[in-house]
Amino acid sequence: MLYQLYEMQRAGLAPMRMFATGAMALLGNPWNPISATPMGKLTVAALNSFEHSTRSFGKPAFGFTHTVIDGAEVGIAEQIIDSRAWCDLVRFRRATVRPDDPKLLIVAPLSGHYATLLRGTVEAFLPDHDVYITDWQDARDVPSRAADFDLDDYVDHIMDYLRLLGPDAHVLAVCQPAVPVLAAVALMNEREPEAAPRSMILIGGPIDTREGPTAVNDFAKRHTLDWFARNVVHPVPFGHPGFMRRVYPGFLQLAGFMAMNIDRHMEAHWQMFQHLAQGDEEPLAAKRRFYDEYRSVMDLSAAYYLQTIQAVFLEHLLPRGLFTHRGHLVDPSAIERTALLTIEGERDDISGIGQTRAAHKLANHLPPEMHAHHEQAGVGHYGLFNGGRFRREIAPLIKRFIHTHGDFGRN
Repeated sequence: MLYQLYEMQRAGLAPMRMFATGAMALLGNPWNPISATPMGKLTVAALNSFEHSTRSFGKPAFGFTHTVIDGAEVGIAEQIIDSRAWCDLVRFRRATVRPDDPKLLIVAPLSGHYATLLRGTVEAFLPDHDVYITDWQDARDVPSRAADFDLDDYVDHIMDYLRLLGPDAHVLAVCQPAVPVLAAVALMNEREPEAAPRSMILIGGPIDTREGPTAVNDFAKRHTLDWFARNVVHPVPFGHPGFMRRVYPGFLQLAGFMAMNIDRHMEAHWQMFQHLAQGDEEPLAAKRRFYDEYRSVMDLSAAYYLQTIQAVFLEHLLPRGLFTHRGHLVDPSAIERTALLTIEGERDDISGIGQTRAAHKLANHLPPEMHAHHEQAGVGHYGLFNGGRFRREIAPLIKRFIHTHGDFGRN
């Protein structure tokens, strides 16, 4: 019922958004003498803020047309090299031949935002890596006739993609996928070591949420799995391909994200209103770009969502040695051929300090020279994979790690 009410609210706001759009065009017209008055500017700013805050945001585009390699612009083309009901594997093909560049699989979070949230991550590696990314599908857009998607399927997708890219690949997981990626790499090291990736980079991931618990972890621990199933899982409304599929709606995830830092978001929206009223286009555009991406959310399969809550946040199965994949116990100590780099942020309020680093204790058969950890000072969760500190400090560190371990132990 909640999802249906949300859709009804969106439909009910549509006429008001149309009125606001028309009024903006009229009041903001330079030929209208009111547009230059303080009251006119404030009115247009208020209408613009209303229109933007009630807008529905679809899936953004990555939008890459070129990168710069050795000082020259090189064209970029997105290519889907594997398409499934729940995920497309996208390659950013560069219009140049660079066979020595490492293959890098970036596993995007399936936690409410689209893979485009990692646009800055992808951009940083385009000049010197052959980059691939998991482009997960919105559950409400997956046809109802398609099989459901769960945590086992997630691990299967990662292993299949790594096999497709070959044994010289590297894998990078941001946030949520750290657990299934670690499980997939452990299974490949155990069963098919020759196909295992050369290195694995885990950024701000919840490997062991008992370490440095955050508000997110505390919230999960205060509720049972049954509570999540009853309160945050809803059927997709009529009018979508996934009609009646049970999902965790993206708008609920967005509401949770916003509530964690509501004061910061209210201040940001007040600043955007002031920028509108004062005509400060450059700072307004930067904030708008962030919120256009931040508010673009997708639904998650209920089976996958609830299994993740149970395995990662409630029962801590992986660090306790109890995580299974299709009935088989996952043994992280089997990782002997894949170098491991973990990265955490000093101000991360999603995955606290120590949660990602816990992976090193699990992969305890790796030689010491194949372990590395980095704690980035002064950044929160988002800054671990986007922004200036990521470009200047974190991305170069990852590139050095990949280069160092590109041929380690494979001769």
